[in-house]
Amino acid sequence: MLNLPDQITISEVGPRDGLQSLDKWVDTDTKIAMIDRLSRAGFPVIEVTGFARNTVIPNLKDAEEVCARIERRPGTVYRALVPNVRGTERALGSKLDELLGLITVSETYLRKNQNMSLPQAIEQGIECFRTADRAGIGFVMAIGVAMWCAYEGPIPQDKTMAVLRQLREGGIRRFYLAGSMGMEDPAQVGALFRRAAQELPDCEFGYHVHNLSGWGTANVLAAVDAGASFIEGSICGIGGGIAMPTSVASVGNLPTEDLVGMFEAMGVRTGVDPGEAVAASREIAAMLGIEARSHAAHVGTRTELLEQGRAHPRNPHPA
Repeated sequence: MLNLPDQITISEVGPRDGLQSLDKWVDTDTKIAMIDRLSRAGFPVIEVTGFARNTVIPNLKDAEEVCARIERRPGTVYRALVPNVRGTERALGSKLDELLGLITVSETYLRKNQNMSLPQAIEQGIECFRTADRAGIGFVMAIGVAMWCAYEGPIPQDKTMAVLRQLREGGIRRFYLAGSMGMEDPAQVGALFRRAAQELPDCEFGYHVHNLSGWGTANVLAAVDAGASFIEGSICGIGGGIAMPTSVASVGNLPTEDLVGMFEAMGVRTGVDPGEAVAASREIAAMLGIEARSHAAHVGTRTELLEQGRAHPRNPHPA
C-alpha cells in the first residue's frame, strides 16, 4: 500500500526549463502571458526564468524584464534558476521569492555542462545559497543527474548522499533530487529518497522527474511514498532538455497537468483544479504554437469524460 500524504506541492517549471529547451525564441510578451496564465490556474510555485549567461541560454536573455512585468499572485512562490554566484547576484533585484541552485553528481556531466569539478560546484552552490540568504530570499538546491547518467551509468547512492551532506553542512536544507536523464527506476528512486529522509531528517526533499524511459509516474509515486514533499512538472510537457550529443536530449519533463490530475484523483491535494490545469495547458500550447504532450490535454479530465459519456450514452460503434 502506498504511503501517500494529504497534500503535495506541484512546482511548475515550464517558463524556465520548458522554454529554454525550445528550438525557437519565445517573445517576452508571450512569456509573460504564459506565466500570468499559470498564476491564474493557481500553481503554488512557478519557475519563471533563469539567470544564466545570455550566450549560454539565449532563450532566457529577457529574465529581468519577465520578472518585472509578470502579475504576482498572492500565495504563489515565484522563483528563478541561478547556476552560479554571478547569476545569483544578477537575480537579487528581480523581487523573486526563491532561487534555485543547480549542481550535478555525475562529474562527467558536470564537466560537460558547467565546466567545473564536483568540489568547485559544491562550493559555488553553497555561496549561491549564502548570497540569497543574506538578501532574505528563499533557496532550494537541485541535485542533478543524481541517480543515472548516460556517461557513467548508475550513480552510487553513497556519492549522492555525500554531496547532500556537504551542502547541508553549508546551510542548505531544501533539495530537489533530479532524475535528469529519466532512466532511473522506481526501486532506485524510492531507496534514495528513503535514505535521504532518514539520514537528513531536518531537510526537505522534492523530485525533478524526467520521463525518457516512460517510468516517470511510477518514479514519482516511489519518491512520494518515500517522503518527497514537492514534485516538479512542466506545462504541456515541454522541455527537460539535457546536455547530450544525441536527439534524446530533447525529451524530458512530465506534463504538470497530468501530475495534478493523478494526485487529485488519489485524494492528494495539490491546490490546483485539474480542469483548470488542463485549460491552462491548452491555452499555453496555442500561445506557443505547439502541441501539448500530456494525456490530459488530449483525452480530457475525468470530469470531461463523464460529461461526454452522459451526453452520448449510446455507443456509436458497438463491438
